[in-house]
Amino acid sequence: MKKVIIADDEKAGRTLIKEFLEDYPELVLVAEVNNGVDAITEINRFKPDLVFLDIQMPGKTGFEVLTYLEELPDIIFSTAYDEYALKAFEVHAVDYLLKPYTKERFKLAVDRLNGDNKKLGNLTESLLLEKTAYPTRVLVQHNRKLITVAVDDIYWVEAFGDYSKLHKDNQVFLSNFGISELEDRLDPKKFLRVHRSSIINLDKVKELNKYGKSYDVTLLNGEVVRVSRGYMDALKKIML
Repeated sequence: MKKVIIADDEKAGRTLIKEFLEDYPELVLVAEVNNGVDAITEINRFKPDLVFLDIQMPGKTGFEVLTYLEELPDIIFSTAYDEYALKAFEVHAVDYLLKPYTKERFKLAVDRLNGDNKKLGNLTESLLLEKTAYPTRVLVQHNRKLITVAVDDIYWVEAFGDYSKLHKDNQVFLSNFGISELEDRLDPKKFLRVHRSSIINLDKVKELNKYGKSYDVTLLNGEVVRVSRGYMDALKKIML
């Protein structure tokens, strides 16, 4: 069984999807909403496997909804956009239903679902970065799912080859960005590079300890991060 949510501001659109879903007993409708704000609430509440998501809705657009989700489900967009606008979806390989659509087109969209959210993740990641100068949430891998993590909840960032590990309380998440890329994207007023392999959240610092000519930073969750000599001056200016 897979949980499904329909988010469409047109009642006729929701009714049509429900009618077509009758051919798929494994897809169980758990909620339907008619605006973007309720879509965010219900998707975060139910954690569905699949969402039929309209793009032009009151409150929040379908694109904006993506940036507020705690966990990324499979998404099938529905839209009345013309063929030129649809090219934006095609490059991300996110399927869409162009209104009005047939039962055969609906079936094709459902049959294409495979649980691989890599392309949708790329789209969501770019949308998160576009929202503000410094994003408030970042997309990360957790088990086999893509979820978003609030930037303010990150204690420190650890280099992990071409990727990075984000430490949050007692959890660790994998980011597709390298540590230098994250350094460029995180607010420098809150995050500071203290080692070629480490970035700390200044709001999560408990104390700074000196050992000879070196320093360690103890964070509020008890973790200790080493400060390399090349980054000491920048840290001293802020913490001392």
